[in-house]
Amino acid sequence: MTANPLVRSRRHRLLGGVCGGIAQWLGWDPTAVRILYVVVSIVSVAFPGIIVYLVLWILMPEEP
Repeated sequence: MTANPLVRSRRHRLLGGVCGGIAQWLGWDPTAVRILYVVVSIVSVAFPGIIVYLVLWILMPEEP
């Protein structure tokens, strides 16, 4: 069994492919991950959504 690496998606990208990559890694729908990410970012003052997204965009490698 091969592990599914956490990488930015080329197919499911709107901006940087971060949410699409997380969705592929979890086996979820990319739209659901995006909606969940936005809701958590808005509802939780302690979750700096834009900063986390930018850091993940820099740190996550792009899929080959």
